[in-house]
Amino acid sequence: MKVIGITGPSGAGKTTLSQIVKREFKAFVINADEVAKALNTNPKTEYFKKIVELFGNEILKDDGSLNRKQIASLIYKNETKRKELNSLTFKYVVDDISSQIEKIRLQNEYDFIVIDVPLLYEAKMEKICDKVIAVVAEDDEKISRICERDKIDKEMAKQRLKIQNNNEFFVKKADFVIHNDGTIDNLVNSLKEIMIKI
Repeated sequence: MKVIGITGPSGAGKTTLSQIVKREFKAFVINADEVAKALNTNPKTEYFKKIVELFGNEILKDDGSLNRKQIASLIYKNETKRKELNSLTFKYVVDDISSQIEKIRLQNEYDFIVIDVPLLYEAKMEKICDKVIAVVAEDDEKISRICERDKIDKEMAKQRLKIQNNNEFFVKKADFVIHNDGTIDNLVNSLKEIMIKI
């Protein structure tokens, strides 16, 4: 059972690609953002408590949940806080994903385990992957997708991209690269060509 890492900048199409792998191949998909959300939605988890320690009670809503928009606004303006949050996320999310991978291996129901991780290299998760596929796209395409997905304006989307690694970073590091500027059919065909080699 091979582990495939899927990474790339925001708006490039990582999650779309992960879902195609799940549909077209016998693959179990783990989405790092969803893992992080599950962990930081539960006030009883250590991860949740550490986030509140880092930012203070002002990032809590009246119902005691995290104000994600406020946290996003803070980390896009403050590099130190962003790095500290990433460090926390790497610790707890990587542990959770590693645990999930072990359980899935024991089930022996799948041919592939796909981990969709935006900060794959920063979290050093490429070490647990047999192969890494990077998904990249032109900036205009990424900005358009981010705006549509997150319901934000172009300037905010541009700010997000500015603090992320560019396409070249992923192209240099990954085993395979998919340029996702075309149709879904193009994406599927590019993926199938790669999966033959994995």
